[in-house]
Amino acid sequence: MRRLAEFRFQLRKFLHFSSLAAGAVGIRAQQYQLLQCIWGMPEELDPTIANVAARMLLKHNSAVELVDRTIEQGLLRRCPDPTDHRRILLRMTILGEKLLGSLAAWHLRELEETGPELIRALRRVLLTPQSQMQEPMRTEPRRVAMRNRN
Repeated sequence: MRRLAEFRFQLRKFLHFSSLAAGAVGIRAQQYQLLQCIWGMPEELDPTIANVAARMLLKHNSAVELVDRTIEQGLLRRCPDPTDHRRILLRMTILGEKLLGSLAAWHLRELEETGPELIRALRRVLLTPQSQMQEPMRTEPRRVAMRNRN
């Protein structure tokens, strides 16, 4: 359990960095994730709101709100699908591409520094037999020693 907790801690540290980096350029972490999602959409999927929602694990209306906020900042635009006029595709603006490139470079530098510890934590989880990962259930909750306040 401790190894799994350590891995989660290492992930959280990276996600915290990501949130701070996004904030430093004036966007939210989810907006950075949205830009990544659109840029990295598999070729067999079109960058529609439905596909973005599915890939970001968001409800459709949440994805719409996120897209709207990102369009308001000039990072995305909606474009009609040339092959199916009923659909709208999401495209990054030049500003969105520049911002994504800058943030991606920061993230890669951070991973160069912190990635080895993240990998070590993941390896410890994956290479530990499952029987050793599970700790026995405690029958009583942990008691916290309280200082005498007198």
